[in-house]
Amino acid sequence: MLLAAVLASVVFSAQAQTVPKPKEFYFDEDRAAAPVIAVTGVEGDALVDQLVKARERGRKTIEATAQLAHIALNDGRVDLGRQLYQQALGSAQTGGTQWRSISWNYGWDLYRLGEHEAALQQWTPLIGAVGGASWMPPTFALALWKLGRRDEAVQWYGAAVRTEPLLWTDARNYATLLPEWRQEDRDTLAEVLGAWQANPPVWP
Repeated sequence: MLLAAVLASVVFSAQAQTVPKPKEFYFDEDRAAAPVIAVTGVEGDALVDQLVKARERGRKTIEATAQLAHIALNDGRVDLGRQLYQQALGSAQTGGTQWRSISWNYGWDLYRLGEHEAALQQWTPLIGAVGGASWMPPTFALALWKLGRRDEAVQWYGAAVRTEPLLWTDARNYATLLPEWRQEDRDTLAEVLGAWQANPPVWP
């Protein structure tokens, strides 16, 4: 496959990620929380071919690299996907919209592979880069819960409730609030909601 020609594997080791405590509210929309797409309208090998050519020609190189990384991880070519994502991040301006979007997507791709600690490592730097993005409380609550860090997960979920109490206290709203999430992830978040309901954290 053409992805194999892009670059070889890298070694990755995940360590426990320290996550700051949530702040009170998360009202901000983050335009970086969206897929990174350089090429549309084609699929499969044709898509990979166009993305490789875009990289070679210097057209939307960063976006093409990130899109190739997404394809690689979803195809199970995990080492290659990581290396491509690292290339894309290294080429983007740290803290900028493009860098944030790549980090956000990289985290989700890792999360969906079951690499929850690695996903958390990608998302945590965005806390300082974005501030009060609305995607943060449910996303960090989800990842921390999956890692067994349940007190932290409930604290982060509490930030979602403080921000929009009428929305986040009913799991039936998740399909509307989180349309891109898998149902299994919404079900996990409902467990966090249950823990929050049993013992709501008090904001200092």
